[in-house]
Amino acid sequence: MINGLRAGRCVVYVDGWTNVLSGPLVVDTQELGRRPGNERSLDLSVAAPADLGSDVYGVPEGSDIAIELRLEAVMDGVLATGTASAQATGECVRCLVGLDDEIVVDFQELYLYADAGEEELSLEGDLLDLEPVLRDAVVLALPQNPVCGPECPGLCPECGARLADDPDHTHGDAIDPRWAALSRMTETDNKE
Repeated sequence: MINGLRAGRCVVYVDGWTNVLSGPLVVDTQELGRRPGNERSLDLSVAAPADLGSDVYGVPEGSDIAIELRLEAVMDGVLATGTASAQATGECVRCLVGLDDEIVVDFQELYLYADAGEEELSLEGDLLDLEPVLRDAVVLALPQNPVCGPECPGLCPECGARLADDPDHTHGDAIDPRWAALSRMTETDNKE
């Protein structure tokens, strides 16, 4: 129990069917009742679900996500408002150096009571699942092409050296191998 609310694995019986909502992001709102204006606040520390980001940059599965959550009973359902913070890791898309940044996202979602007839996010009994809302907020906050800095020059296209480590990095004039024989002919003409 967290500040009067339970989180974790719960079983709901709706119209004779058994539905099991489980996970660290499932919150029981029974303590709120259906009295508009009732609210509860809680702080959660949960393990990140799988695939929270892209292959290049994201929150690693199992890492800690800190959530400050406020639940408020309103006429149509429960309004969930919160802030989540986590460590995102990945690679710069230009130079492939490792990135490790803290991300902080805000979210707000209205979970409708089941009898409202809406198919969007609705409460199952007195339970709400924060995972879809958290996933949307985090994934939308992550950059599609993360870089280590706005001025990152990337990698040398010829040898793959990181150009930020050696700003004066150069190679000799590149000669297309198809024309290499022609350049040798001009060298012999210049010697005569």
